[in-house]
Amino acid sequence: MVQLIYGANMSLDGYIEDEQGRFDWSVVDNETHGFWNEFQRSIGTYLYGRRIYETMVYWETSGASDNDSLLSKEFAKLWRAANKIVYSRTLQVPSSQSTIIKHDFDIEEVRRLKQSTNKNLSISGAELAGMAMKHGLVDECILLVNPIVLGAGKKAFYDGVHTQLTLLASYPLTNGVVVLHYQVENT
Repeated sequence: MVQLIYGANMSLDGYIEDEQGRFDWSVVDNETHGFWNEFQRSIGTYLYGRRIYETMVYWETSGASDNDSLLSKEFAKLWRAANKIVYSRTLQVPSSQSTIIKHDFDIEEVRRLKQSTNKNLSISGAELAGMAMKHGLVDECILLVNPIVLGAGKKAFYDGVHTQLTLLASYPLTNGVVVLHYQVENT
């Protein structure tokens, strides 16, 4: 069955961005890059908010240089092959292929998408993921907890999201990042 998965890099204290909106504190090495590449293989469609889309669109042109690592080339290829739906009231034209802009997050449309596709969906952006979780759309959370405490910033989960999770897997990477894989108990 197709799953809608919220995947995120986060700090130990639950932030996906620091107070300046940066996430350069996140551990990005061959191990974490390889993890996310493996995750990408199961994804057919990405659901993005505007800000995360504007970050991820980097992969539309990246990975073509001889200087790019094999992991970067693979990630770019996987990202470009997937469909992308961007929810934004300000973005008018996509900056990548296979991308649709929607002005509003339509819960029933996402339910239908889950029923009509044969590959998993990934949702990114804490606000968008929070809306989806509130409506019982998210099936799994894959969180890479980085060995840093930020103290403030953008939360991985928004206030008002109250959801029971069941741990499916947890394991440390050699770089200090801990992978947490949860099933969301939608009732």
